Amino acid sequence: MPRLYGKSYTKEELLKHVGSISQIGGVRSITLEDGTERGSRALEFRTGTGLEFTVLADRCLDISNAAYRGQSLAWRSSTGDVAPAYFDPEGMNWLRGFFGGLVATCGLTQAGAPSVDQGEALGIHGRIGNQPACNLSTGGEWRGDDYVFWAEGRMRETVVFGPNLVLHRRLEAKLGEDRFSLRDTVTNEGYKTQPLMLLYHINGGFPVIADGAKLLSATRSAQPRDAEAEKQKELYAGFQAPTHEYQEKCYYHDLAPFEDGTAVTALANPSVNGGEGLGFYVKFRPEQLPVFTEWKMMDEGTYVVGMEPATCHVQGRALERERGTLQFIEPGETREFDLELGVLTSAAQIQELERRLLALL
Repeated sequence: MPRLYGKSYTKEELLKHVGSISQIGGVRSITLEDGTERGSRALEFRTGTGLEFTVLADRCLDISNAAYRGQSLAWRSSTGDVAPAYFDPEGMNWLRGFFGGLVATCGLTQAGAPSVDQGEALGIHGRIGNQPACNLSTGGEWRGDDYVFWAEGRMRETVVFGPNLVLHRRLEAKLGEDRFSLRDTVTNEGYKTQPLMLLYHINGGFPVIADGAKLLSATRSAQPRDAEAEKQKELYAGFQAPTHEYQEKCYYHDLAPFEDGTAVTALANPSVNGGEGLGFYVKFRPEQLPVFTEWKMMDEGTYVVGMEPATCHVQGRALERERGTLQFIEPGETREFDLELGVLTSAAQIQELERRLLALL
């Protein structure tokens, strides 16, 4: 049953207090109308606890703004929520529409750096994050004393004579909870084997990211991506104040899972709000997403830390193929990917998660 305002309520008790459950939480559809976002469909989620986030229906059902009790969780870039009509796939131009946000999806046949793979020029992070959802639906219902609400839709990455991959996404939350689930299925509806590269770009920002904030993880080792990341690599889990002309660093983490097979990482700031603490976590299954990359970017304005569970590394498809780590999806095959994201609402929750993670090492 929902726990709201310090008390648990049955369905019957709660409905006596409101004319509509939307008074407390749920999901509603809106249209964005300003600048390069104009005409884009979006969905607003509220769980009633203070967790609120915006889902961009015309951008792969990705999540842009996210906040807890008015405090931002995710980094937001200068581009804003750019409509898919402005997508430029060449080279690094994906960044012209990279809004940051809590979740930005990269894939489905390319993720990571631009490359040329078997004669095909590939831009950074692929196309799926700029595909609008079709068969979009939202809803909410009581399941016993739990009120559950959701959004789902399908995005297709396809071209004549090429891939025909479909991503079905369902986002689901419960009234009274500080978390939600994201479930993706990817199906190859074509007749040829295709590369499968899928990366979830989960972007933490101020005030979760600030001087003294940290990455929580059961990291057995953290491999620097390149020479830049080698510099002060022992400080991979700690974050500093915004630093002029900071150069981004990426680390590939070998994570110890929990007994149920899930891995958890989190971004946390124990000192925010005078020591009250704030953070958020992502839970995923390494059997589905075997690569976890930390993106550490401490520059002024571009002040962000990314948690990136993925099927691949971030150096592009050509190198992934060369390494022998490129995954493929067969005709008719469906692959499943499950994530949970939630808020760490206090210093005590941060400390408890850190204790559980350290116990895995």
